[in-house]
Amino acid sequence: MSDTKTLIRALQDKPEHNVQGWERAGSVAGGVIMVGKGLRRGGLLGMIQVAIGGVALARGITGHSSVKSLLERGRNDLDNLRANIERTGAELDALRASADAATRTATVTGNDSLKNPKS
Repeated sequence: MSDTKTLIRALQDKPEHNVQGWERAGSVAGGVIMVGKGLRRGGLLGMIQVAIGGVALARGITGHSSVKSLLERGRNDLDNLRANIERTGAELDALRASADAATRTATVTGNDSLKNPKS
């Protein structure tokens, strides 16, 4: 369910430019070529080719790719998760070291009820 909300939010957000330079120029050029080939081909496969070319052309003209935004967000989420796991691991190591230090200096005195039960 959260993936659907993320997708909807990504499509509704104001599109920032996340496609620049050669990638943008390549999208425009590839889109024009795909649309031209699809129009010449005709039929169902030609329509599919025109649609794919149109998406590439729109990506190049607007400078924004929703798919690329979603992938970048996913990558950021994974990086944050990795950082949290590493931080938690470091905290666990510190806790383990603290427990080891505490048990090394602790002394047990008194009656061990398993060896010397009270009468």
